[in-house]
Formats: sequence, structure tokens, C-alpha cells
Amino acid sequence: MDYKEYKKAHVEDPRLEARILEALKIPVPDLVMPELPGAQTTAQVDGLRLEARIAEALRIPVPDLVMPELPEIETDFEESRQANGEDPHFEARIVEALKIPVPDLVMPELPEIETGNVVSLSDRRPRRTPVWFAMAATVALAAVLGVKLFEPPEYASLADEIVAHLDHEPYATRVTDVPVSDKRLKRIVPANIANLDHEAGLITYAQTCNINGNDVPHLVIQGKNGPVTVILLPDERVSTAETFGGESINGVLIPVGNGSIAIIGEKNEDLEAIQKSVMNSVTWST
Repeated sequence: MDYKEYKKAHVEDPRLEARILEALKIPVPDLVMPELPGAQTTAQVDGLRLEARIAEALRIPVPDLVMPELPEIETDFEESRQANGEDPHFEARIVEALKIPVPDLVMPELPEIETGNVVSLSDRRPRRTPVWFAMAATVALAAVLGVKLFEPPEYASLADEIVAHLDHEPYATRVTDVPVSDKRLKRIVPANIANLDHEAGLITYAQTCNINGNDVPHLVIQGKNGPVTVILLPDERVSTAETFGGESINGVLIPVGNGSIAIIGEKNEDLEAIQKSVMNSVTWST
């Protein structure tokens, strides 16, 4: 197909280009310019003429658009598939192929079970721990732990308990020259336990403490090399004097009547001098 036949097939006017070229050859009358102030140059006049000619040339009549006739579209899907070489029975053949015969399930024969030793599940009752039993066990456990927690520890000897007691009161053995008042001293060491005067030394600490289950007076006397602890034990009877000590202390447990007195000081402290003064100032009342 040549160019002219192609243009005819697409409903174009074969004379359109010729008409456009002919229209561009339209004679344009001379443009009469109004008189303007001042002189105009030749270039200005030529420019105005060119614009007028372009505007006139663009006034070209456009033919009506004619749509070409299109071929009819086949709407039959089956005919279209056959025309394209497809098998119309393809889906039916797949469905038929999937219809595979399955043989019936045959269960094997099982041996008979002896039911004489079998217990029915309905007769078995689950063992359930009552709620009250769990609560009682919890309370009992808490009671045991409470007793163990508040129960006083057991010591191998009275001396071991005295040393452990001193470890819990380190603030008592401080160096000071301020004595306790007579009122406090009489309250800590009442007359029904013993009579104590100040000849024993400078007493700077007086407190009631529990030793071996008994409330006893705990005193601190300022010695030559540091504080010396004196514990009056009217209910703790010992047959002979017992010495004991630790890493930095030394002590003695002295029998006095039906009771005893514990004296503990620093390693280099002369406990014999403290012992004499305490023994001379203490008189048991029990």
C-alpha cells in the first residue's frame, strides 16, 4: 500500500496538504499603520505584517472526523476456544480423571481382651486434696518457720553466749568519761539482785540484757587500756573460774556465791585489778 492509499484508508482528505499550502499563499493587503508618535523602523513594520499573515493562514477549515468501520467481535466463548485450538472438554476430562475408586477399609481382627483385671474408668475417682488441708499445711509451715526464726540460738557454753552477746552490742564499749546516773544504775542493778557502789570504777554503760534466758545487768567500766564489760549473773552458778577469749578480747567467769560474774576486756587489759574492785563492790542479795 502506498502513501496515498494509506491516507484514503484512514479517511484523510488527500487535498488537505495542498489546501494548506495554497492557504499560506494568500495575498495579504498592505497593512496601513496608524500614525503613531515618533518614527517607525522598517523592521517593526515587517514584523507586524508577518503576524497578520500567520493569523490569516491559521484560519483553515477542518473536515468532520469519520470513524472507520471495525470488524465484529466474536462473543461465543466456546467457538473462540475452538478457533484457538483449545479442547472444549478439557475440564470435564480432568474431573473424570480424579474419580479414583477407593477400596473399603477393612479392620484387622484383634484378639479378645481379658476384662477380669481391667478397672472401669468410671469407677476410678481422682484424688483431690481438700482446700482446708492445704491451708492447714501452710499455717503449720509458717508456725514452724516462726518458731525457728525467733527461737534463741543454742551455744556450747555460757562463755560462748556472752561473747556472742557482746558482738551484738559494739556501741556499749566506747571510750568516754561520762558516768551513768545513780538513778539509772539503781534501776539496772536493783537491790534485790546486788548492792553495787562506785568503787568498782567509772561505770559508763548500764543496760538490762538477756543471757541464757535470764534478764541480767550489763555494765561497762572504763579500764586502763579501754572499756571493760561486767555482766552480773546471779542465777548462773559455776564451780571454778573459767577463762575464755576471742581474736581481740580475753575474759574470765568468776563464781560468786550462788551466781557468777563475767568480766571481758581487751587483750592487754589487766582483768585482775578490775576483778578485785568488782568483787569488793558487789554483794548478792539473792
